[in-house]
Amino acid sequence: MHREKTPADKLKQIDQDFGWIDRISWLMDNQFKIGNFRFGLDPVLNLIPLGGAIAGFGTSLVLVIAMWRNGASPKLVIRMLLNISIDAVLGSIPFLGNFFDFFSKANEKNIKLLRQHYYEGKHSGSGIGIIISILTVFFLFIGVTFYLIWTLFSWAFSLLNTIGF
Repeated sequence: MHREKTPADKLKQIDQDFGWIDRISWLMDNQFKIGNFRFGLDPVLNLIPLGGAIAGFGTSLVLVIAMWRNGASPKLVIRMLLNISIDAVLGSIPFLGNFFDFFSKANEKNIKLLRQHYYEGKHSGSGIGIIISILTVFFLFIGVTFYLIWTLFSWAFSLLNTIGF
């Protein structure tokens, strides 16, 4: 006879399914401890120029893809991709990025989001609002950048004209 799964059984199954994701996230963000400070392989890998950043981002991306394939909502996946992208971009800044990587824990944040999604029903939906927000900020940034470049060149040419060049 087949027994219907209770909500507790379903949550237990989710914990089992995502156990390996949780372990890899821990390894990447919290495996080592010095004093009261925890860090993982991600900042250590990022000490290797380019290759370490690619390995860390690739590992994080594999985790997000696995969560997506196991039922994470599009909105949740977009938020997780945003977390790992910010971690990768800011972590790639020479010297400052290495320091940032010791404090940024994108995989840990993504596991927290995943738990909120499954246990509390948060982060459901399409995520179109997040995409529109990201695109809006991106295009504003591009517009401001072009405006500043235009202003700089205008100022430089007017300066050259005043000195007779």
